[in-house]
Amino acid sequence: MSFSQNTDDIDSQNIDYTDNFWDHVRFGGSVGLSFGDGFFSGTIAPIGMYQFNSKFATGVGLNATYNKQDNFFKSTIFGASVIGLYNPIRELQVSAEFEQLNVNRKFEDSRFENDNYWYPALFMGIGYGNRNVTFGIRYDLLYSREKSIYADPYMPFVRVLF
Repeated sequence: MSFSQNTDDIDSQNIDYTDNFWDHVRFGGSVGLSFGDGFFSGTIAPIGMYQFNSKFATGVGLNATYNKQDNFFKSTIFGASVIGLYNPIRELQVSAEFEQLNVNRKFEDSRFENDNYWYPALFMGIGYGNRNVTFGIRYDLLYSREKSIYADPYMPFVRVLF
């Protein structure tokens, strides 16, 4: 008679899920800079994730963006998001993310009306990852051409978590 135990792929990442809370927390985020002819855009977006096991993680993120086009407009964008990650296999990551942003645009040209509004986004994504880095694409299910700060509902992403 014999007994065995299958640990699935938990041990394949050398993660021990019996430790304390902070042993499961991962941090990451992104920084973005864009320059052009009289244009500047800067973004900082930190994220904190809790890794339940080798397949599931959830977390929250913050977003702060400043845009300026000389002699046209300035905008500030602040917001937060909630994200869930699922890895059916170690290399494949499926994500769902709800983001809520406050957009404040001030135009220098009086022909345009200043804007201050909340914009929601619901992203579904898929990516390929290897340990801490995931490359993929996500789609905004709530995309609005008139109000979105993004040019297109499809967006590539690089997610880095430590």
